Amino acid sequence: MRSSHPKKTRDRAPEAAGVPLGVRAARKDKAKDDTQERAFLVGIDVRTRGRSGTKGTVTAKAARDAASTASAAGGAKLQSSGQSAGKSATNKPSIPEFDAEESLAELRTLAESAGAKVVGEILQRRERPDPATLIGAGKLEEIAGAAASVNADLLLFDHDLTASQQRNVENIVHRRVIDRTQLILDIFARHARTREGQLQVELAQLQYMLPRLAGRGVEMSQLGGGIGTRGPGETQLETDRRKIARRVRHVEQQLENVRRTRAQQRQRRESAPVATVALVGYTNAGKSTLFNALTRAAVLASPRLFATLDPTIRAVVLPSKRKLLLSDTVGFIRSLPHTLVSAFRATLEEVQRASLILHVSDASSRLRAEQDAQVEIVLKELEAETKPRLRVMNKVDLLDGEVAEELVDGALLDAKTVYVSAADGTGLDRLLARIDAMIEEDPVSRLHLRVPQKEGKTLAMLEARARIYSRRYQNGAVLLEAEAPESVVRRVREFVVD
Repeated sequence: MRSSHPKKTRDRAPEAAGVPLGVRAARKDKAKDDTQERAFLVGIDVRTRGRSGTKGTVTAKAARDAASTASAAGGAKLQSSGQSAGKSATNKPSIPEFDAEESLAELRTLAESAGAKVVGEILQRRERPDPATLIGAGKLEEIAGAAASVNADLLLFDHDLTASQQRNVENIVHRRVIDRTQLILDIFARHARTREGQLQVELAQLQYMLPRLAGRGVEMSQLGGGIGTRGPGETQLETDRRKIARRVRHVEQQLENVRRTRAQQRQRRESAPVATVALVGYTNAGKSTLFNALTRAAVLASPRLFATLDPTIRAVVLPSKRKLLLSDTVGFIRSLPHTLVSAFRATLEEVQRASLILHVSDASSRLRAEQDAQVEIVLKELEAETKPRLRVMNKVDLLDGEVAEELVDGALLDAKTVYVSAADGTGLDRLLARIDAMIEEDPVSRLHLRVPQKEGKTLAMLEARARIYSRRYQNGAVLLEAEAPESVVRRVREFVVD
């Protein structure tokens, strides 16, 4: 017999339903914080001095002042004080440097991109790095106490550490220690989606790990030479090195296959008169947002660093009705690990073979001069510094309204610079027109045509791929004055009239 009592679970509202939304949101944030690793940042400012006792490198402030002066002039080149600040005693331009605070701020952004929660940071200034611990034993004891007070899970150093330095620091602070290169590799591993990207990141990680195997535990120590200490002939360290070396060879072979496939695809593309344009720039300069705005694609555009790892190629139609292939590439960063540049060479070959390079810069960034200098370093390493290049100053929407308007309107004064905002579309038409003028593939020419009206397919093709300036109908034919690429002219040559 069925009970007449109603089920309490149905009549009574769940307990969570009576909890205010703000409390529930706070609980969710707390649960999220509990899963995040707590990171303590450590920065070091090495004050390198020249023989005269003055600082040997160009200050970041001087470089920024020079860059801001150039921007105010509508993208003109550095003048007077800017040039003198950017040159060394040998009259050669020096590479502007990040100062210690700005470098630590970038490390903070990197840590957040890796999913960590920054709970503290400390910056040490010293004349030279300590060979044993980088920052000195006394400062390290202070950092150990500060990290313990905020219950940090790991220490992130804004500097590359040797294997011995990393071990020495871990032995004192009793926490995991990660240097800048290892942090960047971790972010790359998080964001790699395609098989190619995962292989490239794995190769870089293996190359980073190989010289750091020694001393990672007692089980890797060398065997003794006395009675009772002789082993089977190979230590654990040697075994691990051999396994990693074998895996490196395997990954390199797979990446070589990827490079071969890319070369075949590129050869097929180059057989047609279609230009390739590559987007390059500092990470988070807005390359993916600009790529989406020009191609109407749906590439992930995120404020996190290195949101784009896997290259994407899409077609863009220029004002002359020519088509080009636009390639979105991985962002560059200060002191980009050499292992990453080598591992991503298959991807970055798109930059080497591009007809035109669009160097995207963040016009609103105070660090633009330093960031652009780092991009130049990577382009030189890729042997692409002599490629035709167009400078795209992005994010003008973040500048003062009058200043942004003057820069966008005055950009025509500089044939090598265009000011745009990929977020709201400002200046994109001018950018496409400038690209159209710089592309040499499939040149455009003006011509007169007499096309019979029965040639509907030809007329439709001209409508789609040529710019029509005038159209008249006469005796069953269409008289056209048009501007068309060479690939179109070849197909309608029989209809050309003088």
